[in-house]
Amino acid sequence: MSRVANSPVALPSGVEVKLSGQGIAVKGAKGEMGFAIHDLVELVQEESELKVRAKSEERGATAMAGTMRAIVQNMVTGVTEGFSKKLELQGVGYRAQAQGNKLTLQLGFSHPVEYTLPEGISAETPSQTEIVISGVDKQRVGQVCAEIRAFRPPEPYKGKGVRYADEYVRRKEAKKK
Repeated sequence: MSRVANSPVALPSGVEVKLSGQGIAVKGAKGEMGFAIHDLVELVQEESELKVRAKSEERGATAMAGTMRAIVQNMVTGVTEGFSKKLELQGVGYRAQAQGNKLTLQLGFSHPVEYTLPEGISAETPSQTEIVISGVDKQRVGQVCAEIRAFRPPEPYKGKGVRYADEYVRRKEAKKK
């Protein structure tokens, strides 16, 4: 059984936390986030740390306490450091260009793919075949990356497509005569 909820969430200097009933609001240098804590869990702030406790001893409550602790930790990390993921484009003529809150992708279709970034998420393109997605919300950064990757997932024969920077694509051998 996991003991994730037993360790407290450390609050670095410059991070403000407001608890109101079952809601939590975290404010830091990069931005602010809010979240509604589950009813089976309670949050207690002690000096410069937050402790997450299950209200009862049932199994679902202890599991939810670990989940809520991980979410609160990701909120604190997001408003202090932020999260980012890197995508790579592989294929002849595949390229990306970021302009404001729009991402224009050339992925071998007859038309360019326009993707509008949600609020709180930013994209930059260090080169034509690299995209760096960043923001304060870990879940939203991952979701945006998954949506961009879904336009042209990597295929197993030539490896062409949009992939994560650390992703391994297992290659297949071509059909033999």
